[in-house]
Amino acid sequence: MASVNQNAYTSALPDFRNLGILLRILVVVNLGAIAAAILQAPTLTAAWGTLLEMSAMLQPIVIVTLLALVVLSAVLRRLPYYLGATAVVGIALGMTFLLIAAAQHAFSSALGPSHRYAVLAVLTTLTLLSYFDLRGRALSPAIAEARLQALQARIRPHFLYNSINAVLSLIRQDPRRAETALEDLADLFRVVMGDNRELSPISREIELCRQYLDLEELRLGDRLKVVWRTDKMPPDALVPPLLLQPLLENAVYHGIEPRVEPGEVSIDIYLLRKQLHAVLRNPYSREGDHHGGNKMALANIRERLQLHFDVEARLETRVGENMYQVHITMPYVKAPAK
Repeated sequence: MASVNQNAYTSALPDFRNLGILLRILVVVNLGAIAAAILQAPTLTAAWGTLLEMSAMLQPIVIVTLLALVVLSAVLRRLPYYLGATAVVGIALGMTFLLIAAAQHAFSSALGPSHRYAVLAVLTTLTLLSYFDLRGRALSPAIAEARLQALQARIRPHFLYNSINAVLSLIRQDPRRAETALEDLADLFRVVMGDNRELSPISREIELCRQYLDLEELRLGDRLKVVWRTDKMPPDALVPPLLLQPLLENAVYHGIEPRVEPGEVSIDIYLLRKQLHAVLRNPYSREGDHHGGNKMALANIRERLQLHFDVEARLETRVGENMYQVHITMPYVKAPAK
């Protein structure tokens, strides 16, 4: 298993366009300001005045620096880590000197030694970079664990056995279709066993899902009806790999297999207000014992969405009288132009 490189971690700057990253920076900076005000002031009452005085200079510096980092985020992330980190420190330092000089010129008042603000800017920036680097190292095993769960729990053993049996039954009757089914099965497991850390084109995810559903249709026949609604889907969107296939496997296992009559699984993918939505629905019955493994798949997908998009993505479920729905919302990330 060493070849899958589960524990590899390459230091990388955070995505400064991510809302979760920006919120964390603001929280850390302001907590630091509160702590500094309490340490400087003789009493808690005086600390409030000190905090207001500090914030008058601190908040503009933080906001302008963050705006610069948002604009330059894509460029910074393409640099080697040490160059990118140096550039981030330089941006924070430059914005600090620029705003101090502007404030002194505009208000003709002394703000204290400039080097004090410069030291604080450098220390705060280095602290934040260290925090995000440590956070990335802490999340790296979680990414590997998500991959292992995808391998061990996503493709259920019964699906493999049933698919092989279905192919065996076709070898004499329809050898060409049996060959296609084996190719689909090989593609499916090749993706599952691959290194799925990076976002992949949604077209590849849909192709994988269609291959999976074709295999299920071999054994379920007319009992499985699939409806795709992708006319409003942006074709250049990037999504976490193995995002939809586990949900479709759940839909078949929990919604179709327990039924005698045919059931419909629908997949609706669309773009709305720069957010990519994926809504999956399948039949649902409260009776039976086919609901035990559903939470593991949902928890894994929630974790991977958080790893990729932080607070900007969410997964919601809804249970109706005869229907189960999963609704995924995530940022619209475009594939780079070729």
